Amino acid sequence: MELLPDPVEIRAIGALVEKQVTTPEYYPLTLNALVNACNQTTNRDPVTSYDASTVERALESLRQKGLIWSVRGGRALKYEQRLSEKLALGAREMAVLCVLMLRGPQTAGEIRGRTGRLHEFASLEEVEPVLHSLMSAEPPLAIKLPRAPGTKEARFAHLLGGEPPVAGREPAPPADSSNSEASTDGERIGRLEAEIQALRLEFDELRRQFDDLKRQFE
Repeated sequence: MELLPDPVEIRAIGALVEKQVTTPEYYPLTLNALVNACNQTTNRDPVTSYDASTVERALESLRQKGLIWSVRGGRALKYEQRLSEKLALGAREMAVLCVLMLRGPQTAGEIRGRTGRLHEFASLEEVEPVLHSLMSAEPPLAIKLPRAPGTKEARFAHLLGGEPPVAGREPAPPADSSNSEASTDGERIGRLEAEIQALRLEFDELRRQFDDLKRQFE
């Protein structure tokens, strides 16, 4: 598959993947709906302000790459994604790839907390094999980034636009039997912290959805 070095292309195709699952009643999307989806102030990082002509140019490039197609819906053209077919990925893999496209590099706990509307992962143990599947694909679709200084967990990024500037696999620490018990405890604590972070993210997402619903009736 051709790379998508243009961040607008990545945002547009990611938004189409998301809306196909989360708002199927409004899918496929018109150009205006897709512009709004790209520029959402929630569930996006970074937040953007693309105009219609910018998104339209990205759509034309995606069409030439066979990653979208357009259909006539009334008087307006509507757009559908073909990324999942092109990559032959299932719902779990597409959910993880989608949030990486829309929110940038994330830890496994963040991914679990932010994929709820796309696919419900019961635990971090269900996320890890999906990440491994994306990283071991041919060509690889995701990569594990080096752990940033002062952080306890590594982040993961998609590779649809090529390797991120800081991409690289974190080297394994040298084996030290005297520290094996401390390492196990550290891993256990790190996993618990990730679970807590995932629950917090799920709560924040539910609160945002409730606020959006409440505003509709105000």
